Parts: sequence; C-alpha cells; structure tokens
Amino acid sequence: MNGSTTSQVVVGVDGSESSKSALRWAARQAELTGAELRPIQVWQPPPSYGMPVDYSDVDFEAQARKSLQHTIGEVLGEHLTTPVTPEVTEGHPAAVLIEAAENADLLVVGSHGHGAFSGMLLGSVGQHCAQHAACPVFIVRAPDR
Repeated sequence: MNGSTTSQVVVGVDGSESSKSALRWAARQAELTGAELRPIQVWQPPPSYGMPVDYSDVDFEAQARKSLQHTIGEVLGEHLTTPVTPEVTEGHPAAVLIEAAENADLLVVGSHGHGAFSGMLLGSVGQHCAQHAACPVFIVRAPDR
C-alpha cells in the first residue's frame, strides 16, 4: 500500500479508445479494492514548428477538463460507487503520470493513445510509465474493432 491512508488507482485518459478501456478497467479495480480513482488528462500547447502562433484566446486546460469530464461520463456513467478525483495537468503525459503515481497503489494506462502509429503494440507513454513508475503499472489494450 502507498504512504497515504487512502489507496489510489491513477489512470491516464486522453479520449482514445485505449484510454477509455483503461479507465473502465481502473474503475473496476478501484471499486474492488476500495481505492480512490484518479483519472488524469494531460494537455500540452500544440507545437508551433518555428512559426509564432497566438493561442491567447484558447483555453487548453478548460478544453482538456471538458474532454475528461465527457470521457468519465461516457465510460463510467452517472452512478459511481467509488470516489473519483479527476485531474487535468499541463506537461508531458509520461512525466505527469509517473509523478501522479508516486504514492499510488497502481497506475493504469492504455496500450496507445492518439499519437500511436497504426498496429503499434505499446505506445511511448505506456512504455515509459512501465519502465519508470514507482508503483505497478497495468497496460490495457483497447478491444479490436
């Protein structure tokens, strides 16, 4: 168990089918173990590729928060039986998830997210988390369609 009094299952969410499967699995695991569920969506400003771009009228954090709430509602529905603490953070997904899982009992990620190449077995975020997280990491593969 982690150093805190409440067990935690941290799950990375980006809206991809793989992350939705990870959220579903993590919620069930949190329910079975009596843990708090911490779905985390990470955002980054889009790259500018050397051209200055004015994003002053775009609230990336608000968009990410709305996306996370939508995904939680879609995947878990309205009647949750476990405490859920959603979090939206700016940064690199692997680094943010590893830091968030420092005191967690489990980190759950999808096998690949939006940035994955077709047919990829494991995305870079999942691979990095599996290699560097302080807690066990469970990688969920999205069902084939």
